[in-house]
Order: sequence, then C-alpha cells, then structure tokens
Amino acid sequence: MDATLHAAVGPAPAALAPDVDPSLAGGAPADGAPTDRPTVPAQAAPTRAEPAPQQPHLRPVVTELRLSAFGPHRSAAFPLGPVTLFAGPSGSGKSQALAAYEALAGLGSGATLEEAFPDPRARVPDLAVPDAQRRRGFRLGCTVDGPAGPVRLDLAVQAEPTLRIVGERLSQDGQILFATALRDPGWRSVQAAWLTGGAIGVTRAPLPDDRLGTALLPLRVAGSTTGQRQVLAAAEQVVVALRSVFPCDPRPDRMRAAVPPGQGRLLGDCANLADVLRRTRHECGTRHALLAGAARTGCAGPVAGLDVRAPAGGGAVTAVLDRGPARPATELARLGAGELRFLALALVLLTGPGVLAMDPAAELLSAQQALTVLADGFDRGLDRRQSAELLRLALLSGARGHIRLVAAVGEDTAAAARRLPGVAMVDLTA
Repeated sequence: MDATLHAAVGPAPAALAPDVDPSLAGGAPADGAPTDRPTVPAQAAPTRAEPAPQQPHLRPVVTELRLSAFGPHRSAAFPLGPVTLFAGPSGSGKSQALAAYEALAGLGSGATLEEAFPDPRARVPDLAVPDAQRRRGFRLGCTVDGPAGPVRLDLAVQAEPTLRIVGERLSQDGQILFATALRDPGWRSVQAAWLTGGAIGVTRAPLPDDRLGTALLPLRVAGSTTGQRQVLAAAEQVVVALRSVFPCDPRPDRMRAAVPPGQGRLLGDCANLADVLRRTRHECGTRHALLAGAARTGCAGPVAGLDVRAPAGGGAVTAVLDRGPARPATELARLGAGELRFLALALVLLTGPGVLAMDPAAELLSAQQALTVLADGFDRGLDRRQSAELLRLALLSGARGHIRLVAAVGEDTAAAARRLPGVAMVDLTA
C-alpha cells in the first residue's frame, strides 16, 4: 500500500508495521511513485517468537477478525469462538464488524471487490481525509485456525477514487508466505510474490486487483516444493473457512406466502422456509423433530409438530404448526414476525450446509468443515424466551464443532448471554 493511502487510513498497527511487510504497510514515496515489490522471505525463518503449541482446530475456522482501519474501528482485534455476540449502543460498529466478516467470506468464495463491498465509501474510517490524488481506503483481516495451524490474512483496499486491492498478505508464525503490492496505479493488477523454496526461493507474477489473491493461489501454485505446499495448505485453509459462511437475516414479510417446491435450500432471507421444512420433514426426521421441539418453546400456544401442505397435483407449499388433536393447524402466514424469525434461525442452527443456499468447499467432506452463521440483529423482534432458546441451540451446535455463530444483539440478550458459559461477548462502546 502506498504512503498516501497509508496516510488516509491512519497509521498501521504493529501487525502491519513497515519492518514486517513494506508491501502492505506502505512503502511508496509521497508523490505517488510505484511501491517496491512485495517482500516474501525465501527462507522459512519466523520473524518473531513462536507461540506455545496449542491443540489445532480439526476444522478450518476464523478465530479472529481484525479491523485495522474499517468504519469506526481502528486497530481492533476481535477473538471469535463457537458462539460470539457483538453488543453495544447504536453506532458502535456492530454491523460494520459483521459486514467486514461477510465481505471477507465473499472474497474467499471468489467474489469481486464490487460484489463484496457494494458501498465501499461506507467502510472508509471515520474522518479519513483524502490525499492529493483523492485516494482513501480501509484495512481488514482475519486469522484462520485449522489443521495447518493459525494463518493470518491481511488486506488493504483502496476505496476512492477506484476500488482496488493495493496490498494483501498471507502469513504464518511470523513468516510471510504470500504478499501483493500495487506497483503502478495505472495498471489494473498487483505484483504478487509467494514462497517457493528450493533454487528459486520466491515466485512473482501479476494478479488482478479486484479479487482476493489468496483464493487464486490454488490455481497458480503447483505444490511441487515444500515451500509451495506450505503456501497451498495455508491458502486452502483460509479459503475453506471463508467459504463456510452463511449470512442470515430472516424477513418475515417474505416468509408468509406459500412457495413453489424447489431444491429445499434455505435462502439468506428465509423466504422459502416452507419448502425447506418440506425437505427436512422427509429427509431428516431427527433434525425436524428437534426443530419442532424448539417451536414448542418459541411459538405461542400448543405445538405438536411442524407440517407442510401441498396440492396433490403439485403447486405451492404451505407450512403449518400442528396444534394437536381437535385443534386446527396454524399456517405460518398467521404467525407473528418474532415467531417466524425464531423458526428460521432455529432451523439454520440445527441444519448444515447441504440445506442452506451456500457453496461450501466441495473438495472437503461436510464433516471436515464448520459452518459459521452471521446474523446482524440476531434477536430483532424476539422476546427473552425465544432469544434464550436460540442461544441454547447455538451453544449445543457450537459444542459439537459443526456450526458457529457470530451475531450482533441488543442489550437484553447481551445481559443474559454474559451469564452463559461458552458465549464470547464483544462489548463495543460508541
């Protein structure tokens, strides 16, 4: 990242200090001349003391979200556990933190910068002043733990006047495995370098400036040397963790209508909830029974089960609550907004990637992946009983290692969650 963008987004934290990685922390003269080439050491020598050995995660998961300069956040690092809740007053940055995670997930899945950041100016740090060339930007990153050990991904993005990546770094144990740098503002590419080892040491090549280079490495690195295999293992672990993310925001106004039968994969707004219930009822009786049990807690009145109705000759599917003998069933369209949000979120926490409209890493078995659910306004429209039941389900799924939850919640839910073992609270202040 060049010095002018560095000045616009503020000083780099220690993790991005120039003596660690000039290509990402800023190494260009103030007049806008091209930056130096990205620096990747040819030797596998850590530049800092190695941490004490820890039990590795069996599945790749994001264990830390870093917002070095992103919206209202400066030099922020948020540890993420199986259940992580962001709390704080309005304007404290809860939604920005989840938006950063969602953007990284999109980039890891192959999205372009424009797709990941539809409004990049909203992510530029508060009070950031453009330089003489009208440039401003932001920085973010994450740590992914898994079988390969902790791997850090750091990203610097220019938001104005042109959206582009100006620096990216993949590192492990203080060693830089892959780095990119913007060498010429007139080129729509960045210069990339990655560890090769052997006689070559480092391989250099141009990469697009609108996509995450880490996600492209499996297509560019042969894996024929020890260094290349280390780079591939780190990159693939990051990509698997970022692709295993499901942003979820149930919209009750879209969930009331009957829906045509489809593939039974739940959309992010949960508009096709009835079709997914049709599928789970026939294909996964155990999970459907667990969902029905949750409905008895989160829905008003007696609940004997969840059922679906569809015309014999085909047609739209309608989901209903079975109220038991001698009681008429209640269509989901007649439920309250909180009840519908509760049912949708409970279904997400009790299911897996195969039932959700997402594209997990196909090269790994689902048992080797951990799904992370992102939910901004997790408890919106819910009462305390419903919020408590959803947290119970999240802790149950998180303990099994299959599903993780990262959510923003209101103060009532946060106060209750602080007393629950296993919930990681991130308290933000305005």
